[in-house]
Formats: sequence, C-alpha cells, structure tokens
Amino acid sequence: MPPPPPQKLDYRKVSGQEKAAMLLLSLSEEAATKLFAMMDPEEIKEISQHMSRLGTVRAEVVEKLFVDFTDNMSTHGTLMGSFESTERLLRKVLGGEAVEGIMEDIRGPAGRTMWDKLNNVNEELLANYLKNEYPQTVAVVITKLAPEHAANVLSLLPDAFALEVVQRMLSMENVQKDVLNDVEATLRTEFMSNLARTNRRDSHEVMAEIFNNFDRSTENRFMAKLETENQESAERIRALMFTFEDLSRLDPSGIQTLLRQVDKPKMALALKGASEGLRELFFANMSTRVARLLREDMEGMGPVRLREVDDAQVMMVALAKELATKGEIFIADDREEDEIIY
Repeated sequence: MPPPPPQKLDYRKVSGQEKAAMLLLSLSEEAATKLFAMMDPEEIKEISQHMSRLGTVRAEVVEKLFVDFTDNMSTHGTLMGSFESTERLLRKVLGGEAVEGIMEDIRGPAGRTMWDKLNNVNEELLANYLKNEYPQTVAVVITKLAPEHAANVLSLLPDAFALEVVQRMLSMENVQKDVLNDVEATLRTEFMSNLARTNRRDSHEVMAEIFNNFDRSTENRFMAKLETENQESAERIRALMFTFEDLSRLDPSGIQTLLRQVDKPKMALALKGASEGLRELFFANMSTRVARLLREDMEGMGPVRLREVDDAQVMMVALAKELATKGEIFIADDREEDEIIY
C-alpha cells in the first residue's frame, strides 16, 4: 500500500503541540529519547498523539519549522536558568537521591549564599538580633558562620546566654532539615533572600576554630566558664585549638619559611607577647644580625596593646595553617607517632 500523500498543512495554523511532534520526528531516535526523558507522562502522551496523527509532512513545512525555531532561539529565545528549573529538569531524568546530592552541591539544602551574606552583616547588628532568639536557634546560626565572624558575634552576646549557646553547639548533632529550613526562613525575612548548605563538621572542631579567633581575654573568659560547666568539652576544644605557642611544633625549615613571609613589625608584635621559649626558637632560626635587629625593635616598642599582639599572632597562625595546607611547611602533631626521625 503506497504511503499517504504529503499533507497540505497551512503552517500558520499548525499548533505548538504539532510543531513539537514534527521536531521530535525530525531528530534521531537517540536525541528524541533524551528529550522524552525530560518530559512528564502527560506531556509525552499528548505529543505522542499528535505524532501519530501527523502523517507525511511536506519538506517545505519541516524547513519552515526549523527556520522559525532557529530564528526564535537567536532573537527571542533568551534562556534563563534557575535553581528551580534546574531541579525540575533533573528530577525528570534522575532519581530523587541523585538530584538531592547535585542540588545540595550547587546551593545546599535550601540555598547556599545566605550564609555568605550573613557573614557580612555587622556583628553588633547580628548579635543584637540573635540575643532575642532561643539559644538553640542561635547555636544553629553560629555553626554556619565563618569562625572569625562567629567569634565576634559570640563575644558580643551576654555571657550567660553565650555560654548556653556554646553548650548547645557542643551537644548538637546534624541539624534536622525542617529545623534548618525554619531558621533559614526567619533569617531570610530579617536579612536576605538566599539559603545555605548544612554544616556537618564536628561541633568541637567548629568551636575550636571559633575560640582560635577570640582575642585572649574573651577566649580565657569563655574557656574558664566552660570548664566549670563541661570540663570534657573544654579539654577537647583546647586540644583542637591551634595557638601561637603551637608554632613551636614547626621544624626549623618550617619556621624559616614562615619568617620569610611575615613582615618584621608584625613579627616583633607577635613575639613580644610570646613565651621566652618560643621567642628563642624563632631567634635561633634567624641570622644573628636579623635576630639582634628584631630584639631592638621589640624593646623600642615599649608597652603595646594586647589586642595588637593578639592580631599579629592570629595573623601568623593563619599564615602557618595556610602554608601547611599547601604542603610548604609541616606542623607536627603532639602525638608520638607523628614525631619526625632524622
């Protein structure tokens, strides 16, 4: 039986569903299959019905379809991507867990950029807002902040309230998604519109980094109070903290690498507040002339503010950790198995 003659379609009257059916029939089976995989069952059913009723379509109609499609894409077919459209598309071709993993990598469970913006909120403003919230809510927020910003915010909260927040952070397991969503929704209303990813790090490790960014008096204040409330947690935090005195764990090569990257005024400030043993360790890894000049600079400073010393020491610690991450220096552990044998 000969095929039916080509239909004399009036292209101006061809529906969108018919155009979609023509386009899919014009593609290879592999390409059409990929497009079908992105549709829901109702869309597939509707387009399939139109495909089955098309019959033979004249070449000039197909050509007109492609020309219109190309023109629309190049002149009016601006594409806009969003988290929602991306997630909707992925769910049509991937399993639920796979989509969750990809979307969490892209933006976190509810959108990652909120926490980046929250880190730029003035700490006094944020502390004034948080002090009126429940300690558990504040604990969730603090764990999501950068350690330095978290330290500043905690130090501005009332002491009793701040200690309660610290205790909640230490005992907190991974935050339930619905709880995190509630906190994010509240913060979005108060501060910004984007959301952030869940932090699954050990709570004591997070607190150790925050304590590292406290100034000395604030650190001592919190640690003393925490020791009376939770001695075990205080000891774990202290063990995880990396302080200026821990630079004594650097080998001579590491100390010399660090020295080359710190300007002399900062070095003088930092060493002015160091123990005698650590000072001598650094001096021993300098030339005699440089050590003598640095001693003179330190003596010539006279009294200096503790805050300035703390800032210089924090800067050197941060630099040492950065160099260690890059593999340029090695920071030995206190454990015996990490000792280096020469």
